[in-house]
Amino acid sequence: MADLSAAHAEAFLEMMSAERGAAKNTLASYEKDLDELRSFLMQRRVAMTSASSADLQAFLAHMAKEGYKASSQARRLSAIRQFYKFLYAENIREDDPSGILDAPKKARALPKTLTESDTSRLIALAAEEAKVDAPGKLERLRMLALLELCYATGMRVSELVSLPATVLGAEGRFLIIKGKGSKERLVALTKAAIAAVTAYGAELRAVHGDKDFAYLFPAASATGYLPRQVFARDLKSLGARAGISAAALSPHVIRHAFASHLLAHGADLRVVQELLGHSDISTTQIYTHVLDEKLRELVETHHPLAKSAKNRA
Repeated sequence: MADLSAAHAEAFLEMMSAERGAAKNTLASYEKDLDELRSFLMQRRVAMTSASSADLQAFLAHMAKEGYKASSQARRLSAIRQFYKFLYAENIREDDPSGILDAPKKARALPKTLTESDTSRLIALAAEEAKVDAPGKLERLRMLALLELCYATGMRVSELVSLPATVLGAEGRFLIIKGKGSKERLVALTKAAIAAVTAYGAELRAVHGDKDFAYLFPAASATGYLPRQVFARDLKSLGARAGISAAALSPHVIRHAFASHLLAHGADLRVVQELLGHSDISTTQIYTHVLDEKLRELVETHHPLAKSAKNRA
């Protein structure tokens, strides 16, 4: 049985090469995947050509138990499906046992973020550079204002760069942001953000006089405001000077840092949802990874069973 299965696997690989033009790397991966399946089935005294859906599901469960990543499991499942479709098409089997197998769910990627110390270092450098009274001061003050606003509010970069010029004359510590679907939300400004915007506004007037601008961050672009790519480029440059990897930094990462740091300091998830402008709480829940340790400590400190277990120990 095992030899016959091996022969069918070899015929399958030949078909993949001749008829579908599969690359050498792909063929090597399929061969390795089918060898793993064959070895597993042999332990169950089952030939590949007679394996049932339950046998194949057991193989997938075995991979999950062994700690294979979801992407690795998915690749092996793809090889299995291709192989059993081949056996069915060649009338070697009367059914396709792989047809009802479910693909493993890939874990949702955690958002990139910055530590609080990295964020503080980044803002401190922007503030230090903004104090330099030399050509390019307006751009340096603009960077500080963009950074402070982004970290203070968690605004999307598209919302940030297109803020109206009326923000300069706004009183109080709150802004109304028009987000996706023209939905409005209220965000709070920190004193540092207000100070940065005020200093930037003063320099903008000093450079351009009484010229009226429609946007807080005007630019000679098709939209009339600073392109998001320019902010992203300048932010990466600032990050490099602060010793932060360019790959680890973007306006979106600052937004993630805003949410993660708020949650780490006890903010309610629903409040963070509102501040970020998420219509669905499930979108915000990806940030709860920062709460894992905090929640564990909370349970161990306050749950009565945890307390009694400590006393017994």
